[in-house]
Amino acid sequence: MPNPFNEQVIEEFRANGGRVGGYFEGARLILLTTLGARTGTPHTTPVGYYPDGGERVLVIASAGGAPRHPDWFRNLVAHPRVTVEDGVFRYEAEAVVLERAERDRVFARAVEADPGWAEYQAKTDRVIPVVALRALPKDGPPNINAGSMAEALKVVHDAFRRELALIRKEVTEQGTASLGAQLRVNCLTLCQGLHNHHTGEELGIFPMLAGHRPEAAPVLDRLRHEHERIAELLDELRRVVTEDADPGRVLSEVDRLTSDLEAHLTHEEEQLIPLLDPAGATR
Repeated sequence: MPNPFNEQVIEEFRANGGRVGGYFEGARLILLTTLGARTGTPHTTPVGYYPDGGERVLVIASAGGAPRHPDWFRNLVAHPRVTVEDGVFRYEAEAVVLERAERDRVFARAVEADPGWAEYQAKTDRVIPVVALRALPKDGPPNINAGSMAEALKVVHDAFRRELALIRKEVTEQGTASLGAQLRVNCLTLCQGLHNHHTGEELGIFPMLAGHRPEAAPVLDRLRHEHERIAELLDELRRVVTEDADPGRVLSEVDRLTSDLEAHLTHEEEQLIPLLDPAGATR
């Protein structure tokens, strides 16, 4: 039977590009659609996730420490091909249950980021599984949650803004403690995501605009130079989170760099959205 709480979260998630309030507010959240183990019927469940370097995301089948695995886990064991919605993209993925050694390493990272996972494990005799979701190759453009190129740009940027805010919050909360392994992965995944986004713009949006809007050439040239500056900021962020042993410096540098990155997202929207959607810019 449909779960009323989950149905409300799913509806809000899809309507707001991955943003939800209430229990999941501020969390990293995806919608995971699995096929029923016996029936083959699709079931969609909101699930928290952790980045894992960009190529895959990780989900933990805790069920709050219940004695049985959650239904979605039993489903993906039977049918490993699943659908993932992250608020920006909808894609097919392969679900792989991690073997014990890798599972233990990843679970330790999750516990470091949120001790609640250890509490769930302590409540149950089962070993709580960790599952990696890896996107399957797709022909053609990605399925993006947007009706136009201008809207797509804003949706993607808003997802980066949410992640920047989460990382800043996580770094602040770690205080004077050492920077956790999962937080490092979160930062490095963000860096790779922004790099990929800029590469996509320079190979896709920029040439398209140059062909249709020749007068935009000076704006596009300035943005290309801006991308070079952002690449330097991302390199700084990588160095800070991987090499710096001083938590106080990490905190100040992450705050500075994430603020600069947020300012860049806003500036890019101000420059590109009027070019992508001239009518919308005047509404």
